[in-house]
Amino acid sequence: MTTMSRTSLVQFLLLGVIWGTSYTFIKAALEGLSPTQLVLARLGLGLVFLIAVLLLWSIGLPKMGKVWGHLAVASALGMVIPFLLLGYGEQRTSAAMAGMLIAVLPLATLAAVTLFLPSEKVSRRKLYGFLLGFAGVALIVAPWQGDPGELTGQLAVIVAACSYAAQTVYIRKFLVPHGLSPVAQAAGQVIMALLLQTIALPAFGWSAPEFSWPVVVSVLLLGVFGTGAAYVLYFRLITDLGAATASSVNYLVPVVGAVASTTLLGDSLTWNMVAGVLTVMAGLAIAEGRLSKRKAPTAPAPAPAQAPVEKAACTDG
Repeated sequence: MTTMSRTSLVQFLLLGVIWGTSYTFIKAALEGLSPTQLVLARLGLGLVFLIAVLLLWSIGLPKMGKVWGHLAVASALGMVIPFLLLGYGEQRTSAAMAGMLIAVLPLATLAAVTLFLPSEKVSRRKLYGFLLGFAGVALIVAPWQGDPGELTGQLAVIVAACSYAAQTVYIRKFLVPHGLSPVAQAAGQVIMALLLQTIALPAFGWSAPEFSWPVVVSVLLLGVFGTGAAYVLYFRLITDLGAATASSVNYLVPVVGAVASTTLLGDSLTWNMVAGVLTVMAGLAIAEGRLSKRKAPTAPAPAPAQAPVEKAACTDG
């Protein structure tokens, strides 16, 4: 495993805090905004932040061409659809539940990569991990004890996680070959997401927003940090540590989400939510092979060795 420097560790923890607290701020922002209004606001603020980064680092946007079509699809899968679903879901379920359910994201990503990318093969270890992980999701949701309205919100959060997973596969298959700068790719996706959301706006209607300090602060944090800075941090970690190590931040997100929602919103955690998240994480660890470490063979004499190549695990937090 790649050793983290002190700077990378701070970035890793900061990213976990940003993503983990997002569900609490979504819940707070929905007190004054509709899901559609919230998506527009966070995309607009995130774009302002990313454009500032592009200017600061002298990075240009992708050139015009079919790559923008791929950016549009990726933005729909990774921003427009999941942002709307998370807003809809958190109108019907708690932020703590949403934070717990999003733990399915890295597992869904691994499943999508295995199913749709020919280079990834289904192994018995992955199959056991998937089965254990999805059993954990069922334990979190506990459909036998929830009301239909809350169950609808929980399913919306799960579908949002699956949409994030589909975006990861799409990016790996159609955008990675273009060799775009990660920040330029992020800015391009936010631009297309903002355009798509604006076009779709008439279909969702519009109600007068109600602004309060908690709503304004939540929207600012979601836009600048959750939609803007998080991209920069994540891509920085991928560059410094590799995708597999960077993606392990997803183990931290549900924990931070639970602490934030219980502390700031007074949400309650149940035994099945905690047990379910632990089960999902155990399934993910099995599927990724994180629990099976091979011992390096003892060399008869010291000799220069080639560093092992780290296999990237495609997850999106």
